[in-house]
Amino acid sequence: MRVIAGKARGHKLKKVPGDATRPITDRVKENLFNILGDWVQGTRWLDLFAGTGQVGIEALSRGATTVVFVDKARPAIKTIQFNLQHTHLFDGAEVLNLDAFDYLRREGITPYDVIFIAPPQYYELWSKVLLTLDQRLGDYLSAQGMVIVQIDPKEYKEQKLKSLVLFDERRYGNTLLCFYEGED
Repeated sequence: MRVIAGKARGHKLKKVPGDATRPITDRVKENLFNILGDWVQGTRWLDLFAGTGQVGIEALSRGATTVVFVDKARPAIKTIQFNLQHTHLFDGAEVLNLDAFDYLRREGITPYDVIFIAPPQYYELWSKVLLTLDQRLGDYLSAQGMVIVQIDPKEYKEQKLKSLVLFDERRYGNTLLCFYEGED
């Protein structure tokens, strides 16, 4: 597990102790950021169920201006803080020890360009988060923004959404990335 490109390229990242998280593999992360390309620069990110924080850290390393990391597990929060300190990417980072749904109930959130969702497997949390975002999409997502969901392909089922549209999906072994955008 490492930062692949940008200011912190090559820095190894610490894992959350135990098996409560499922970190994105370097291969999947590299493909994700190859898809996003230079668009990452200057963007605002929300990393829900952040785990190790490695997706948000990769975004900061590649020029994202802001990443808010949200995770309710204290070991994950400590790991994110360690990884941010180790990579010297604290500028633009905010780490919140909070349940994802509690965060999404907040008022006055500045919309994000990317919302990355990688919840624990098999609890259908990804679906519940998508439905929550769909109800107040303009409050969370900028006009040109996207929601990216990382799940096991076995978890996937088509969602009935009003405001979000699935525009791409990529499978890498036992990882599926689903890309959603706001409907025009």
